[in-house]
Amino acid sequence: MALYTIHPRQEYFDYTYKWGDYHKWTPRNGVTTRDADDYCCSQTYIDMYRITHEWKMIQPAKVNFNMIVSTPQCGDWWWIDAIQMGMPGLAKMGVETGEQKYWDKMWEMYQHTRNIEGGKGLFNIKEGLWWRDHDFDPPYKEPNGKNCYWSRGNGWVYAALVRVLDEIPASETHYQDYVNDFVAMSKALKACVRKDGYWNVSLHDESNFGGKETSGTSLFVYGMAWGIRKGILDAKEYMPLVEKAWKAMVADCIHPENGMLGFVQGTGKEPKDGQPVSYENAPDFEDYGIGCFLLAGTEVYKLAYKSGSTK
Repeated sequence: MALYTIHPRQEYFDYTYKWGDYHKWTPRNGVTTRDADDYCCSQTYIDMYRITHEWKMIQPAKVNFNMIVSTPQCGDWWWIDAIQMGMPGLAKMGVETGEQKYWDKMWEMYQHTRNIEGGKGLFNIKEGLWWRDHDFDPPYKEPNGKNCYWSRGNGWVYAALVRVLDEIPASETHYQDYVNDFVAMSKALKACVRKDGYWNVSLHDESNFGGKETSGTSLFVYGMAWGIRKGILDAKEYMPLVEKAWKAMVADCIHPENGMLGFVQGTGKEPKDGQPVSYENAPDFEDYGIGCFLLAGTEVYKLAYKSGSTK
């Protein structure tokens, strides 16, 4: 859908329409699910609704989100991937309906994950990065003795902040709180980028399955390019990171004969999972890797054309 915004080919629309129609425009496991993985698809349903205005595309998602916002639970996002799976959908629903309740619940659930989950929250404010879930809170350490911050997990949060900030107005109560976390993460990510432009699967320990990795790197490029374009991040400081990482991925990761994307870590929750990560090895579920890469590419494209450079 992001690619469609800059390159609206009919086949992209048709594929997405058939995909949504096949699933009856309904979250996986129905409208009573509280699992963010199940209702992540609602982000796409809402995007399609914005093009077609077909009520069937948004009605089940609204029923599902109404259930979530009307119940007191706020600890559903106990792993940080869920922030990206869940938050943007609530942000989009708030925009479509004009109802503040979706944004209020979004903040309530976000701040629970950030500040309370696992007893102390999953966001290490001091280091500007997120533990994947409470299992990785201290005293858990990486082999080099540092905290364990998984690249793609932090990438999901980074992307979620972008997708939420791209939806809600600057006047929204917690807009600046989200911006502050986005900037804090940006500074932390800038401090641990590799010399070749990539980020390690373990952000603070390159010795633990070190090497190139596309999915996390793509999400960081996506966020930084967006932040520069929106004037939230300083271009002089972050543009070199975006350019280097994007050019490296294009040069190193795409198989020219079939378009396969290499160096994508497979499914999991920490650096050791989904290994090996290599140019040739296809992960067990690669769709998210392609999606991350397309998100990065669309923002780099928008940034390049805004600056007048297409190199």
